[in-house]
Amino acid sequence: MLEPAQLLSASHQNLWRLTLIRILVLAAQAGSVGFAYRSGFLDLPWLALSVTLGVSAVLCGLTALRLRGPWPVTELEYAVQLACDLIIHSVLLYYSGGSTNPFVSYYLVPLTIAAATLPWFYSVLLSGLALASYTLLLVFYHPLEMQLIEREKLLIYGMWLSFAMAAALITFFAAKMAEELRRQEQVRAQRREEDLRDQQLLAVATQAAGAAHELGTPLATMSVLIKELRREHADPLLQEDLGVLQEQVRLCKDSLQHLVRAAEADRRQAVVEQPVVQWLESTLNRWHLMRPEATYRYQCLGQGTVPRLQPPADLTQSLLNLLNNAADACPDKLDIRLDWDAETLVLSIRDHGVGVPLAIAEQIGKPFITTKGGKGFGLGLFLSQASVTRAGGSVKLYNHEEGGTLTELRLPRLP
Repeated sequence: MLEPAQLLSASHQNLWRLTLIRILVLAAQAGSVGFAYRSGFLDLPWLALSVTLGVSAVLCGLTALRLRGPWPVTELEYAVQLACDLIIHSVLLYYSGGSTNPFVSYYLVPLTIAAATLPWFYSVLLSGLALASYTLLLVFYHPLEMQLIEREKLLIYGMWLSFAMAAALITFFAAKMAEELRRQEQVRAQRREEDLRDQQLLAVATQAAGAAHELGTPLATMSVLIKELRREHADPLLQEDLGVLQEQVRLCKDSLQHLVRAAEADRRQAVVEQPVVQWLESTLNRWHLMRPEATYRYQCLGQGTVPRLQPPADLTQSLLNLLNNAADACPDKLDIRLDWDAETLVLSIRDHGVGVPLAIAEQIGKPFITTKGGKGFGLGLFLSQASVTRAGGSVKLYNHEEGGTLTELRLPRLP
């Protein structure tokens, strides 16, 4: 299951990175202009340069405010933002030597970003804009007035600084893009796994609904026959056995009715909040009626205020499945413990059976994989894991160091 925090779109995150790069470049440009003005090394149109840098600062601020809103970032908007960067950079170059300015190579940074993040159509348009701007700067620009030797020195050092800045920015953006691509690939893989699990759950649920509908008639017939047998026979031992059978039939009918009620409650999202101790104890009492032969010891180890929980019906059924699995392994002396911390509820169930066979340990939890031979269908743990994952938790099985299996159920607690 995906994290509850909302994942930002790729364009949204890329625009954040572009804004960060724009701020860094703006700081470098403002510092260079300020140094040239204070040193008197160059004679440039300072007012025009200051206005252009101010426009770039306003664009950074407006973009940052826009990114705080709920609106999605489209590819067109992202391309327009890159186009604005190219235009602002062209204006700055116009007032500082045009194509003779060593920082003309900064054109490669927005174009590299566009090629890595946008469709080819937008990349071609931005490349055309950069090429047209560069071509115009070959002819139209404000010349730098300085001696030839000073111009050569400025060109050499400026080219080095321009290369270093462009390499750093491109590397930063490429590394972040690679990280984002890996994250998106993990998200897609997780979604594919969840889709496969949901398809399996749908198939199981369809069969379960049909089976529940068909079981109603034979259970009603069995209930009638058991009542007649109890009236016709007075043998105390037979009466005791028939009473157990009648109780088991009643439990089956109650389970089917509970299934219908749970489905209706889930459809209406009618989930009742309650203390986790109350939920666990009521579930244990219900389970003990189903498995009277099982013995267990229950301990509540949590300290402080008892956390509250909103358990859906399928989560309760998941716990019953886990308890039944432990009882099937060994019904004697089950050890059930409840603990919690600031964020998580931890319920552990330990049985004294033979443990999880290593040959199928990695397949436990997949549909139709069972450790019970011909006695199980291999669906209990699969359905339990699906329900717990849906509730934001996890189920893990371990071979206990002293023998048996330790089942650990983790659930997020309500704030």
